[in-house]
Amino acid sequence: MPGNRILIVEDDHGISSVVALNLQYVGYECVTFDDGRKAAEHLVKDHAFDLALLDIMLPGMDGFALFSRMECCNIPVIYMTAKTDSGSEVRGLKEGAEDYIVKPFEMVTLLVRIEKVLARTGKLNRVYRCLDLVLDMDSRRLTKAGEEIILPPLELDVLAVRMKNKNRTVSRERILNEIWGEDYFGDIRTVDVRVANIRKKLGLNQQIRTISKVGYRLEERA
Repeated sequence: MPGNRILIVEDDHGISSVVALNLQYVGYECVTFDDGRKAAEHLVKDHAFDLALLDIMLPGMDGFALFSRMECCNIPVIYMTAKTDSGSEVRGLKEGAEDYIVKPFEMVTLLVRIEKVLARTGKLNRVYRCLDLVLDMDSRRLTKAGEEIILPPLELDVLAVRMKNKNRTVSRERILNEIWGEDYFGDIRTVDVRVANIRKKLGLNQQIRTISKVGYRLEERA
């Protein structure tokens, strides 16, 4: 199953290329446009997108006008824009956008918001692939080179956080928050124990790297 497909409409090529690169890095498929009207024309023949990231100030057709085309195609929208006035944010959200993020933003923030919107709208692909691993979180089934591997529930959850953020460093705190919740007050070393077990059971000693004083990175290189 392919990763979620995301439409990016942003006229700043520097921003769109960085966003697309980061999204592709963690498994999303991206299509980019730098002109609102061209994006609208493309939707006539191809509207199989799970999410759209729209700038507001676009040539050809602005993001607000483009939103109605997305709505007709049942494509959830996150505005990513330099417009910081509350009027634009209120308008965007009131008209039906799922979220509104102001530039400049941290990529990890955008990634979290994308996942939240995809989950909320029922479009999130929860099948993760990395190396020879395939993890289907809906059925909670893990295979390695086609062979099913059984892991305890918490280890499976920790692995899922790593796989959906492959090639990115994820802190111990973020793993704790995602799995145990923000109100967890136990020993942070529980993450280290789970990661050590995953490394041993799946033979990932080299692929799961410890990033000193930060967390872990699961690496899949071309």
